[in-house]
Amino acid sequence: MFTKIVVALNDLPESQRAFRTATELARACNAELAAVSILGDLPACTSFVIVVDPNAPNAMKEDRRRAQSELHEKASLLALEHGVRAKGSIVEGREVQAILHFLKDEGTNLLVIGLHQHDFYLSRLWSSVYDLAQDAPCSVLGVH
Repeated sequence: MFTKIVVALNDLPESQRAFRTATELARACNAELAAVSILGDLPACTSFVIVVDPNAPNAMKEDRRRAQSELHEKASLLALEHGVRAKGSIVEGREVQAILHFLKDEGTNLLVIGLHQHDFYLSRLWSSVYDLAQDAPCSVLGVH
């Protein structure tokens, strides 16, 4: 049924649950598994930091990239424990557009995403989930 499964990965518990579900599905379907995470924009306060240290944004971005790489390494090891090989990718850009582009490039059959509880801060994330579901070139599975 599914040959290429992509899971949106970050350090939130919802994402970790989605990764475990995607791993189980990939094993059951004998499908490829890829994890994608976003290297998002730096916070607005970065403009103030530049005054003190012009190299700070680069260092901050590299720290984020390193943290994402570690997250992918842990996820890959977890998947291997279940007999599945997982490829990790870090993409840059706006959340929804970057993931949609990745899905198209990978020829994805299924996107697995973690669903967050609704609160004031996370309602923005829910909007991203809705946008992904509307525009994804594949089926979407939301995991609680």
